[in-house]
Amino acid sequence: MNITLNKQNNTEGTLNVVIAESDYLPKVEDKVREYSRKANIKGFRQGKVPAGVIKKMFGKSILVEEVNHVVSHAVSDYIKENKLRVLGDPLPNAEKAREIDWDSQKDFEFEFQIGMVEDFTVDLSSKVKVSSHPIEVDQKVMDETLADIKNRFGKVSYPEVSEATDNLYGDIVAKGQEGNEEAKKGSFIAIAKAEKKEQKKLIGKKKEDVIEFEVEKLFSDATEKARVLNISEEEAKDAKGTYVFTVSSVSRVEEAAIDQELFDKVFGKDVVKSEEEFVGKIKETIAENYARETAHLLDHEIQHYYVDHTKINMPDNFLKTWLKATSNGQVTDEVLEKEFNLYKESLKWDLIKNKISEDKNIKVEGEEVREKAKSLIIDQFGGAAIAAQLGDKLDEIANNYLSGQDGKGENFMRIYNQLRQERIMTLIKENITVVEKKVSLEEFKKIAASHNH
Repeated sequence: MNITLNKQNNTEGTLNVVIAESDYLPKVEDKVREYSRKANIKGFRQGKVPAGVIKKMFGKSILVEEVNHVVSHAVSDYIKENKLRVLGDPLPNAEKAREIDWDSQKDFEFEFQIGMVEDFTVDLSSKVKVSSHPIEVDQKVMDETLADIKNRFGKVSYPEVSEATDNLYGDIVAKGQEGNEEAKKGSFIAIAKAEKKEQKKLIGKKKEDVIEFEVEKLFSDATEKARVLNISEEEAKDAKGTYVFTVSSVSRVEEAAIDQELFDKVFGKDVVKSEEEFVGKIKETIAENYARETAHLLDHEIQHYYVDHTKINMPDNFLKTWLKATSNGQVTDEVLEKEFNLYKESLKWDLIKNKISEDKNIKVEGEEVREKAKSLIIDQFGGAAIAAQLGDKLDEIANNYLSGQDGKGENFMRIYNQLRQERIMTLIKENITVVEKKVSLEEFKKIAASHNH
């Protein structure tokens, strides 16, 4: 067998594979003997079918299968032995493959198109500066959160006519679609969240009243607009037009008193025992949630920095060809035009993480994955108490979970990749300079919204 790499440039090339009869014939003969032992053919006892009969009936399919098997392994071994950093999978030259005469040829030649990445460096030093944005828990956030808690745990009543602090429930539909039942969606309007000058349209309403409004005037906040239209926040940002809302009920909440009953409902029995402790616990909980948001944005900032500042020559032409060839028709030229740069950035970030992992010898052992799975199972089913009850069975449950229903180990790989990602990000943060700048929640939202990744 002979394999040669013909480089068109530094990132694209072809692998030519020439395979002789001696490379595949032993495997073909082994397969023929296996068929002879197992084949159940009329006129012959099982296990006694002559090799000539097998070759006549199945010879070509066996040949094709074994030659492709030998070639596939040879290409994979060549890539590993020559340490080629290949993107995607080698693409076979279909035209050349169609020219093969499987009935008469003894030697075969195959060609594969490949995309490669040259070696590159990743800067893991204090020269790399990335911003982190811890969110301050200010009084405005505290007041809003406390008001929300008192409202959420308050006493609900259902008055006949709506007032400024009430909520409206009903169906909503775009104007002109009132007769289309399928277009109607369930909706909920918090009157106090509507724009002040528009609230009068919602006050004094009762069951079966119909309200018509321009949604972009009623709500400037995308979150509220999304809730009313029953769509995603992303869709709600650009949502405009006139809608018709039919009231089905009105609800009113009498705020809960700040007392021990409320403390127990929010945090569990006797966890906090005074208003001061209650407010402190709320602030602590908000701070923990904000810390997660800050960490998440920092990870994206790091990704953004390295994708923008790490020079990697990519085989664009090959990647576009490979994406189209392997997508079962899902990736078209139009899709590539819109999404190729995003795909390329994601692939570049994967290459950078892999490079860091290789250079710094980051490893995740199977036992670590198993322990993480056990931890997830314990958390899901009630904490340490359940762990004691399960005892040795916990290992069996974890193994079953990691194998997955189909036995392909998707959960194992998901946890493995999660642990590996965490270690890579931790190592990056330990080596670069993270500059902290405290911001308000509103400032944080603007920064997050403007982020490209």
